[in-house]
Amino acid sequence: QVQMVESGGGSVQAGGSLNLSCTGSGPIFDHWAMGWFRQAPGKEREGVSCLSWSGQTSWYIDSVKGRFTISRDKAKNTLYLQMNSLNPDDTAMYYCGACVTVAHIIVPASAWSGRWGQGTQVTVSS
Repeated sequence: QVQMVESGGGSVQAGGSLNLSCTGSGPIFDHWAMGWFRQAPGKEREGVSCLSWSGQTSWYIDSVKGRFTISRDKAKNTLYLQMNSLNPDDTAMYYCGACVTVAHIIVPASAWSGRWGQGTQVTVSS
């Protein structure tokens, strides 16, 4: 029932940057570890980054490590993903949602099913 709203996507050239934002209808971080996921056409959804419930620990998939930074502003109930040095492989629809790390893979929390927002499109041109 929680509806997330993602924003900040757009079209950029390779090497460019975007900052994605995500917020919900109510407090997020009191109850969930939150992260970012993406899905490219014809591919399965992929976990990108996850921030622990405490906000003190973050995880990234190898392909974005060093380029993306996840953060939050608890007072604003907002999650961010700063994306630098973008490349065409980053092109996807990006979603936020509750996350867990399992066997070095970022996956949605099982209770998050059905709570995804509309996402925000990121397109990177070569």
